[in-house]
Amino acid sequence: MNTTSAKTAAAAVHRAPLLDTDEVAKVLCVTPRHIRRLVSERRIPFVKVGRFVRFEPCELDIWLEQQRVDVRRGLRAPEAVNH
Repeated sequence: MNTTSAKTAAAAVHRAPLLDTDEVAKVLCVTPRHIRRLVSERRIPFVKVGRFVRFEPCELDIWLEQQRVDVRRGLRAPEAVNH
């Protein structure tokens, strides 16, 4: 075994198990259909294992952080309109 394949094998040992569509849907509290739509629109990171779609937990963590919407500061709440 050469050095490169030894490093790859070592990295695979420490990798978290891949998640399927149903597992990701449960984690994100959405439907599996929504996850499939995100995949078809290439809006969520995924890997193909043969014909199966799988998700790497570390990539999902990064993706979720990128989806964060920061709170705006200094904006006033809309005033109520009297009808």
